[in-house]
Amino acid sequence: MERAYGRIVTMTYDSRTAAVLALHWQVNVIKPEGFFGAMLGEPVARSGVVERAVRFHQSMRAAGVPVIFTRFTVPVGEGDLVRNTGFMNAVGDAQEAFRPDAPGSQLIPEMRALAEIDQVVDNQKLSGLAGNHLPEWLAEHGIDTLLVTGVATNLTVEQTARHGTDLGLTVHTVSDCVTAATDEAHHMSLANLDLATAGCLTSEHVLSLFS
Repeated sequence: MERAYGRIVTMTYDSRTAAVLALHWQVNVIKPEGFFGAMLGEPVARSGVVERAVRFHQSMRAAGVPVIFTRFTVPVGEGDLVRNTGFMNAVGDAQEAFRPDAPGSQLIPEMRALAEIDQVVDNQKLSGLAGNHLPEWLAEHGIDTLLVTGVATNLTVEQTARHGTDLGLTVHTVSDCVTAATDEAHHMSLANLDLATAGCLTSEHVLSLFS
């Protein structure tokens, strides 16, 4: 049992109707040399989130749950990028660093082997479910439950989890497989998601639901 926003979560899930959505595990976000390295590189390394997420992704795949990776990329011509926020303006101005074949756009080495098994989906949106075929793919494959990992908690993770919930999916953020630039931002976002989605669960608890 685990508590999510004060309620006790007791359920089991079917690997045939669930998927892991692994958000922005790419060099630009995770590594010090990436575009967001000055903001996220050190807190990501300090948190140990990469190692935990790798283990979680591997365990879920072994349980028969697909692991879908998303990348934020900007093709020539800007694709579906809309410069309507400071974030989108910043990446738009630095779009060469986000080209699909740019070093910073590649998944970090720790995640690449697993990504070769399932699929990698690109878009130009903060939500991993916007501007791509994923909602249709999930529906076609009968997937109604998402387990979300990635960086940063208060950016792509929260945006995607809220989006998925609005699409009618059951969404759990895997609380020890996400992180943010500050502990405060991370914990505030998790508190928001406990209220606005199906709740945050630890990787250990998620794995127990599929055993």
